[in-house]
Amino acid sequence: MRGGEKCLEIFARFFPQADLYTLLHIKGSVSPTIEKHRILTTWAQHLPGVEKKYRNYLPLFPLAVRSMNLKGYDLVLSSSHCVAKGVRVHSPSVHISYVFTPIRYVWDMYDIYFGKDSSAGFLVRMLVPFVAAWLRRWDVRTSQGVDYLLADSENVRRRILKYYHREAEVIPVPVDTTQFDLTFQPRTII
Repeated sequence: MRGGEKCLEIFARFFPQADLYTLLHIKGSVSPTIEKHRILTTWAQHLPGVEKKYRNYLPLFPLAVRSMNLKGYDLVLSSSHCVAKGVRVHSPSVHISYVFTPIRYVWDMYDIYFGKDSSAGFLVRMLVPFVAAWLRRWDVRTSQGVDYLLADSENVRRRILKYYHREAEVIPVPVDTTQFDLTFQPRTII
């Protein structure tokens, strides 16, 4: 359960009857709150070794997310750090996308993942520029199909504006404050 899954858990609490669509799902890898929902996966679920090597399948994820059948839903709420905002939404449905970041693999962290100092092999570094260019175009195009973009921070809002040329409202991620002692303890300074 990382940040995206913790946000999904909050969404699952807000919408307890909602179906959850995902590229792939490993049973038991998320909280019971999420697991009790009906979870529907794409054909990407069945790719060999996808549970551990999912980044290798990144070029296929736009196709997988577009294959989801979301007809009949009034509201589609996607949470995305990669391709989820690219779901195909049918009119008159409203699509709200909570964006953790535009696809970092192809935008602001491209060199870290695929540059000459990365762990990517020679063949990957030769092919990735073509795939990354296609993913950037796809990412911008699909962002235009979202009715409302939400950003998890001011920094992400600026990236959305920079890459998608769209405004986004900032709604910070929920923070579990129970792990902090928030009581004020005045100190005497002499």
